[in-house]
Amino acid sequence: MICETIIVSVDVDGAAHVTPFGVKHEGDHIVISPFKPSKTLSNILATESATMNLTDDVRIFAGALTKRQPWTLLQAKKVNGFRLENCLNHVELSLVEVREDAERPQLVMQPVETQYHAAFQGFNRAQAAVIELAVLASRLQILPAEKVESELKYLQIAIDKTAGERELEAWGWLNDKINAYYEENPA
Repeated sequence: MICETIIVSVDVDGAAHVTPFGVKHEGDHIVISPFKPSKTLSNILATESATMNLTDDVRIFAGALTKRQPWTLLQAKKVNGFRLENCLNHVELSLVEVREDAERPQLVMQPVETQYHAAFQGFNRAQAAVIELAVLASRLQILPAEKVESELKYLQIAIDKTAGERELEAWGWLNDKINAYYEENPA
């Protein structure tokens, strides 16, 4: 099972990188499998730490992909780095193992601090639709345009029925990104 999270890593100079990331749980460990090359991979290998943030604010997923910043970062407690201020909980992680792979190495992370900040209020189908569109928007260069268009139309149903202001804002950002990509790269 893959859980959609926000990973915050830092480079050796302490500059934060915020990105949506699907992670796996392996016993007590969190496994992050970034593509080569990636900022998340180089940051975690350099600093051996990151934070995993669980949030129901889908603007963070969309903002990270569209170069908007609807978040504030706070200093992590036990690792070198930051966490999201607006999250339900965060887990501070320390690198314990690297499983090499030519395309996607697995970074096995040990939780060293977990903090809970807000109660989970329940699922909203529009939130799931935004996260799905964020995944599609992150893979435009490898997916056929017809698939993206078809998925977008289907996901629009959940947006139309259940979206609040935050979901509508995130949806708009992602649609802008997709439209701009296809304007620059016509099929």
